[in-house]
Amino acid sequence: MITIGLVAGESSGDLLGAGLIKAIRARRSDARFVGVAGPAMAAAGCEVLADSEQLAVTGIAEVIEHLPGLLAFRRRLVREFTALKPDVFVGIDSPDFNLGLEARLKTRGLRTIQYVSPSIWAWRAGRIKTIAKAVDRVLALLPFEKDLYDARGIDAVFVGHPLADEIAAVPGRAEARQRLELPPDSKILALLPGSRRNELDRLAPVFLATAERLSARFPGLVVAAPMASPTLAAHFDSLQNGRAYKLDLRLIDGRSREVMAAADAVLLASGTAALEAMLLARPMAVAYRLAPVTRAIVQGLGLLKIEHVSLPNLLAGQEIVPEFLQERARADLLAPAMAALLDDPAARAHQLDAFAPIAATLACDASSRAAEAVLEISGQGLRVNGRREE
Repeated sequence: MITIGLVAGESSGDLLGAGLIKAIRARRSDARFVGVAGPAMAAAGCEVLADSEQLAVTGIAEVIEHLPGLLAFRRRLVREFTALKPDVFVGIDSPDFNLGLEARLKTRGLRTIQYVSPSIWAWRAGRIKTIAKAVDRVLALLPFEKDLYDARGIDAVFVGHPLADEIAAVPGRAEARQRLELPPDSKILALLPGSRRNELDRLAPVFLATAERLSARFPGLVVAAPMASPTLAAHFDSLQNGRAYKLDLRLIDGRSREVMAAADAVLLASGTAALEAMLLARPMAVAYRLAPVTRAIVQGLGLLKIEHVSLPNLLAGQEIVPEFLQERARADLLAPAMAALLDDPAARAHQLDAFAPIAATLACDASSRAAEAVLEISGQGLRVNGRREE
């Protein structure tokens, strides 16, 4: 038997972990998985020590507020994984939490892997020294990340991005609209103002005001907003503050990929959703606002090292997707940009023509490649018909 420890934070990490579990189990039916997991990993067969929602904290200021609890949680996991002695430990994303955990487990003799590279190319580049001490291998989702680690002599494997493999299963525009009971011939704008309460606080009012302006310009526009949970849907509704926005708004329970697939254009918070929209070939604009304290820290310490923040622009090496950050995240600026994406063929083609070759580089059967990289580090290798293959 092989035992694999896992810690995933948030829903995106949970989905990555579930794909990894399935891919490893296809190669090693005797594999046991134990760790911090969400519903997808639990359904895939992970024994749950704690729910991954405990790590769903974003932003420097927010992390500081929850720091005592997070540190106590990490100490608990150090004890439990040290006692368990898994053949390999895999921290999935959540680097601020997982790197510290991995470092402690490595000093106790465990093999450690970080699945999803921290954004060292974007900010806090000095973390690469911490990574070198904390892990035996990094599994990188983006091709340029491996080059950064190779230059520092750190073992890294480019596995591709699981989203690029999964996107083929998402229905096309017509089918997505039918499934979501959205009108087949209307213009549809997708709003994705974030999957966390604090993101909604900062972005939902701006997104709603933008959608209202667009509705005045495009009569019959349907605005579809997928919500990650009923709690977030209720909070989104409360942020309207009793104001009746003049728009045809449809709140949808989850199903964000289907909503984007159904849309003509997407307005979203910076993050993984931008990558999903790119893979779905949907024109988009990105907007984001950091919490004031987080912004002050980032600016004061000079932590941000890149010109662009959205993954499509980073992968392209230029601005393809318009970005509206901080004080530029305003309805009067967002509405004209979104109007062009809804109605101007040239503006749409500029993005879509650039998206296609980038998407092709990311589709590598990532979960399978990650599984092989994990089994290699575990020291147990693969087993075929009961025999071990190194």
